[in-house]
Amino acid sequence: MKPEISYQPDSGVSGWTGILPNRSPHPALESDREADYCVVGAGFAGLAAARRLLQLDPKASVVILEASQVGSGPAGRNSGFMIDLPHVLSSSSYAGETHTDQRDIKLNRRAIDFVHDMVSKFNLPEESFRAEGKMNGAASQKGLRANQEYAEHLNNLGEPCELLDKQAMADITGSSYYLGGLHSPGTAMFQPAMLVRGIADGLSVFENCQIYEQTPVQAIHKQGDRWRLSTPGGSVLANKVVLAVNGFVENFGYYQKRLMHITLYGSMTRELTNSEVAALGGADRWGITPSNPFGSTVRKISDSGGHRLLIRNRFSYDPTLTLVDNQIDAAEADHLKAFVARFPMLSQVPMEYRWSGRLCLSRNHAWALGEVAENLYSACCQNGLGATKGVISGIIAAERASECEIKSLMPEFQTGEVPQKLLPEPFMAPGARVYLKLREWQAGKDK
Repeated sequence: MKPEISYQPDSGVSGWTGILPNRSPHPALESDREADYCVVGAGFAGLAAARRLLQLDPKASVVILEASQVGSGPAGRNSGFMIDLPHVLSSSSYAGETHTDQRDIKLNRRAIDFVHDMVSKFNLPEESFRAEGKMNGAASQKGLRANQEYAEHLNNLGEPCELLDKQAMADITGSSYYLGGLHSPGTAMFQPAMLVRGIADGLSVFENCQIYEQTPVQAIHKQGDRWRLSTPGGSVLANKVVLAVNGFVENFGYYQKRLMHITLYGSMTRELTNSEVAALGGADRWGITPSNPFGSTVRKISDSGGHRLLIRNRFSYDPTLTLVDNQIDAAEADHLKAFVARFPMLSQVPMEYRWSGRLCLSRNHAWALGEVAENLYSACCQNGLGATKGVISGIIAAERASECEIKSLMPEFQTGEVPQKLLPEPFMAPGARVYLKLREWQAGKDK
């Protein structure tokens, strides 16, 4: 038994959740029950795993346990990009090795197709998921060079992209801050909280799939050839279990001292007035990832939540998976600085929401994916691409857990290395924090 499994929620109210109408969550588990499969976590990996299990075995009983409310965890706190192209955070321009990037593009696009299929099947709103592409924004000469290098890499891969000049970026964003950009058409932009809520609600329509919110797993142990998962109000006795909890998999006793826990921060403005929208100009919707991975991600939305802008930057290393409030305060100051630099015509517009969200990395970019004990599967450590790689890992974990003979949706996936061990303390934490600060400083105006 692994007792006292703890869960520390993220801080702040995500703007993606804040702009949505109130909802009635699925109930908490308040009894003991049995299931063929239990999926722990209702983020991208967990929901993808549950959906794939129901595809493979339509008669199987599936229980999903979510520690908080669906959409309030990292899946509802990101910037809302499902990226199809190479996106290596440790790189200067996201590019990796050619053969690896070609394989990853195929995997990423199958994940995007998988989500698009759920959006269609569950009749989710258009604003929840759009395949509209994105831009890499460059605010410095270094950023322009990174975009040029990335464009050459994409051309060598046979992937379409378009370099944009300063005027083109201003026409789209309303901002004269960017010196140039690189548009790629295959990325899907989504409303994170709306998307995961909608998928969870769609899955719950199946009579053999139950979702329980506010139901953290407190302990898990083997009972015969099955697994019993204990929660505050009851338990689930399952034939097989998929842990889709990203960095929290360490709390279950697996991949300990092999995962790096990084916290990112986001802020979203209040709804812009008509005059502010006119002063900004540009297109109604767009999304920018920075040419330097440690720069600022920026999005403009214009749907049911009104016209708003989102800024995401700042990284912190938080190995204990806890966060103190002053980290959000410090991040907000960085967000306001980046916001005013890009949109001086909106300098009086305040941020209505500010929040943190976690991601999980390994030193060697390996996934925490596979069978970690008999009939217990991990679908964790997405290495900074939580939406895309979360879906991939959920699908693969489900396929490995299923007893059905199948053709994999992810045939290109190769069982690779496991996450490498981290450096011992007291070296790891100070070293990681210095590295993050250095990379943020090197981002310059792109931050």
